[in-house]
Amino acid sequence: MESGPIPFEKQMEENAYVIDFLPYGKSDDPRSQPVVQLMGEKFFTILEAYPKVGVTFATGERVYVGKGDREKIASIKGRVFFTDLTSASKSGLRDVITKIISLREQEFIDFFNRSGPINIRVHQLELIPGIGKKIMTTIVEEREKKPFENFIDVEKRIHVNRLPDFLAQRVEEELQGSKYYLFVRPARYR
Repeated sequence: MESGPIPFEKQMEENAYVIDFLPYGKSDDPRSQPVVQLMGEKFFTILEAYPKVGVTFATGERVYVGKGDREKIASIKGRVFFTDLTSASKSGLRDVITKIISLREQEFIDFFNRSGPINIRVHQLELIPGIGKKIMTTIVEEREKKPFENFIDVEKRIHVNRLPDFLAQRVEEELQGSKYYLFVRPARYR
């Protein structure tokens, strides 16, 4: 039997960050059961879960959501869409995304070092807010001289600030639905 990478669709989130905790449940849910809205660490998957009895959560807290025994999560309700998020979740989402990007900095630097054209007119880098053709060209020229090492190195060499914020904005755009996905596992919209 040949082994290879697990298909993207079959991979699951192991850890997630709390974006909102509703101790009395959602107003549109007749069960009034506590619910926590989460952002997956690996694929930026938006999840809802039922917490174990008596636990509380802080926004931005990292929790285990994988298979097996979970400390704070009783069960995963399922994947939800951006439109299903509470107002509090939407307002705190960018902070959680930025936190995840900072923790996964090397993966995003690898993206800057390896990204390529999507088609004859659009390059992957151009999909990131704040990066147009001129900056994209500078990035490609600079990475050919020497691969980027971290966000500070990229910002210094291409003369752009707030790169993690631009990446977070792109992730948020993909969560709302996009033609091209760079960082988020696409949701199947209703």
